[in-house]
Amino acid sequence: MTSKQRSYLKGLAMNIDPIFQIGKSSLTPEITNAVAEALEARELIKITVLKNCLDEINSLAGVLSERTHSQVVQVIGRKIVLYKQAKEENKRKIALPK
Repeated sequence: MTSKQRSYLKGLAMNIDPIFQIGKSSLTPEITNAVAEALEARELIKITVLKNCLDEINSLAGVLSERTHSQVVQVIGRKIVLYKQAKEENKRKIALPK
């Protein structure tokens, strides 16, 4: 992903609300599966990491992106933004700049 594409996705992510919260149980298989399904449906999602989660946020973002085969757009504060392009062309909602 180029810096121009990352910048474009950051701009889009500013307007979306977090749809998942990661708490003290950290990354469970259920959360990982739910995030993967949401990425397939929406392509760009935002996740909030609650204060009672003891794991480091950057490592959580890395593990989550690895398990869901997505890319970390940004980690800012206690929020993680992930992007994964839809597999089918007719389901793609976000057109990345070249």
